[in-house]
Amino acid sequence: MDVEQLGREITSRIMPDSAPATGWWILLALGVALAAVGLPPLWRPARLAVTIVHELGHAVIGMLMGRRFTGFVVSADMSGHAVTVGPRRGLGRVASTWAGYPAPAIVGAVLVQISLHGWARTALFVALVVLVLSLVFTRSLHTLAAVLGTAVGVGALWWWGSPALAALLTLAAGVFLLLGAWRHLGAVIRRGGRADDPAQLAQLTPLPAWGWLLSFALVLGACSWWVVATLASLNA
Repeated sequence: MDVEQLGREITSRIMPDSAPATGWWILLALGVALAAVGLPPLWRPARLAVTIVHELGHAVIGMLMGRRFTGFVVSADMSGHAVTVGPRRGLGRVASTWAGYPAPAIVGAVLVQISLHGWARTALFVALVVLVLSLVFTRSLHTLAAVLGTAVGVGALWWWGSPALAALLTLAAGVFLLLGAWRHLGAVIRRGGRADDPAQLAQLTPLPAWGWLLSFALVLGACSWWVVATLASLNA
């Protein structure tokens, strides 16, 4: 394959496809997502994706607020933390700390819309670029392996997957991230400690931790409504 042909192949996989027709693949995608969240043997490794999006949410908002992203870690127990450098207090610190829990729900809801409108392979390419760039910021071997493995899977689906398969798995990933965001929020409500985001936000602002938990729940609720309304409209 010469350079010109390779360029055409890459371009064809970046450009959006026709919106897929509704059908059984949507129910299959929902079933895959529900199984991945609800079955412990699947949830334990799959929640890695939720943690990665959570930490990159901290990083992206931190950089948009003028902070410097220096690295992130995903631990063997699938917890993680991201480090941004800047003022110890202020709007930038608050925004970057707040962004983690909403990030998987927002990304998940957007992926659902993308999958239903023919942009799945475009989104996979963007995700691949983000994952490859984030490799520079990994700060442990486990994190490097986790991000690299995710990038390989996303890259393989983008390059070899058909538009139909890309749409199915992108929809499944979107619903999974949304449900996983609720599960992570439930975990921090039940077992939250001083090092968790709501407690840190309470230290940075006058609003108590429960107020920040409520703000997370409101964002997750809005994302859930968007997804449910979109899926319900397919049968309208």
